[in-house]
Amino acid sequence: MTYYKMSMKTPIGNLILVATDRKLSLIHFDNQHANNKFKLPDGLIEKKNSILEETKKQLKEYFNGERKSFDLPLEWRGTKFQNAVWKALTKIKYGDTKSYSDLAEKVGSPKAVRAVGMTNGRNPVPIVVPCHRVIGKNGTLTGFAGGLEVKEFLLRLEQKHTRQQSLEF
Repeated sequence: MTYYKMSMKTPIGNLILVATDRKLSLIHFDNQHANNKFKLPDGLIEKKNSILEETKKQLKEYFNGERKSFDLPLEWRGTKFQNAVWKALTKIKYGDTKSYSDLAEKVGSPKAVRAVGMTNGRNPVPIVVPCHRVIGKNGTLTGFAGGLEVKEFLLRLEQKHTRQQSLEF
């Protein structure tokens, strides 16, 4: 399978987007605070394709406060449990947060809080699959592949645009 990559400058730093001809595969944080769980695949071809272009467009709209959810074909390679967690992440509304225990209950494994946390951290397409919306039960910000500063930025961005929307008449 051929993988293509494209770099994108954003308010949170440079992102490296990776996709096949059909699906978005990876969003890689390219900053000094990043703790990426996935290494970039070998043999990446630096070439634009329709999936990368659409991902870039939708991410720009997100950072501009114009997009609340993403509509992209995703390549998820995980266990049944991981796929259930990642799917549940997509159900967390823009501007909202949930705890790891909330997510564990949502996927039908209320005692699997740690496994949910580990799966959350292995999300290959952060932002698009909004793992940044998961916080500690006591409201604290916990690990994030892009760094806690990036997680805080994304949550503030969403809260800002949610408040603006509710203030419009």
